[in-house]
Amino acid sequence: QWVYNILEKKAEADRIVHENPDPSNGFVLVPDLKWNQNQLDDLYLIALVHQREIKSLRDLTAEHLPLLRNVLQEGKEAIVQRFGVPGSQLRIYLHYQPSYHHLHVHFTALGYDAPGSSVERAHLLADVIDNLAMDSTYYQKRALTFPLRADEPLFKKFQEAGKV
Repeated sequence: QWVYNILEKKAEADRIVHENPDPSNGFVLVPDLKWNQNQLDDLYLIALVHQREIKSLRDLTAEHLPLLRNVLQEGKEAIVQRFGVPGSQLRIYLHYQPSYHHLHVHFTALGYDAPGSSVERAHLLADVIDNLAMDSTYYQKRALTFPLRADEPLFKKFQEAGKV
């Protein structure tokens, strides 16, 4: 609901850094709640796409390339304009598994070791775009490795199925 409140401007409208209102290829860029915005060393923003049916990396196909390219390009432009941090100094990625099931893209300062930015969980947006350009169903077919904590319900399901 938090995501939808932001997209509908019922919450945090004053925090929006950039918005592309296009319903298919647009998104809202907001500072992540983990970032206090006092320094750029731990810069952390989230792009929330307007399309509600895209839940995660697994849902993406080549049809979504215009959206993903918009997020990448406009997100970098908005950050350099607002905060003076160039795209070359950003890590731009998606999580798999995501912490909530509405497609969102993380923008963090390159030097900041943000939670979940490690290779086991983070998929660079530029790589996602390249993979989908080569194969529209790449993320429906590819095995995706991701870490799970022992107390997570999904881990318990893997244990019950004898997969761990």
